[in-house]
Amino acid sequence: MCRWVAYRGRPVFMDEVVTKPCHSLIRQSVQATQAKTGTNGDGFGIGWYGERPTPGLYRELRPAWSDDNLLSLCEQVQSRMFFAHVRASTGTATSRANCHPFAHGRHLFMHNGQVGCYATLRRRIEAMVPDALYDARTGTTDSEAIFLACLGQAENDNQLDAVSAMAKVLGDVSAMMKACDVCEPLRFTSALTDGQTLHAYRWASDDKAPTLYFRERDNELVVVSEPLDDVVDSWIPVPQAHVLIAQEGKPCRVEPFRVAS
Repeated sequence: MCRWVAYRGRPVFMDEVVTKPCHSLIRQSVQATQAKTGTNGDGFGIGWYGERPTPGLYRELRPAWSDDNLLSLCEQVQSRMFFAHVRASTGTATSRANCHPFAHGRHLFMHNGQVGCYATLRRRIEAMVPDALYDARTGTTDSEAIFLACLGQAENDNQLDAVSAMAKVLGDVSAMMKACDVCEPLRFTSALTDGQTLHAYRWASDDKAPTLYFRERDNELVVVSEPLDDVVDSWIPVPQAHVLIAQEGKPCRVEPFRVAS
């Protein structure tokens, strides 16, 4: 399983969140404590918003702990909203195109989890991506396919927000898994933003959704797969089957995330 962190708040140098904490994402790439695998060395990526509405991306297939460019970039770039991710592959190739976060237009997305027996379902899931977005797919992961399918749902139905669109996609994938007698679970802890509102989802078809925590103080929100420091009481766990919603200028809130399964 992967590890990730999302930040929203006043502009800060990204190293304050990504590389400097005692249990930073770099540390988690070597020794995660709340994941099935302790090492997350199948690539990494960061995505950030600057002066333009679309995000910048830096992704690399080497392990995060061995890339000095990542350290230098985080020391120099300030951002009000950014994602960072270290990858542990669940079956698809280790390549730059498969590293998170994924970007399309003004949106950023990253994921920790899996679609059980994805190889069996891949063609069906990719068919959920509308033609207008399919050319944007550069990798082979279940994560990127779900991201583009969610954007497609929202574009096809203007009444759907990011919560309803994602719930629809996961419900459809769950139905496919049942139809194909897939016994392995669908596990989904992810973050999605349009550069303004941040959504962080925690859901699974069983009772073992990957961990998700957040901390909000002084109008700064940090959302993580596992805490970045030893101040355990300062990190609030997001319950399974819930979504954290952080809108510009408002305190974040946690709401039930209902997926038809």
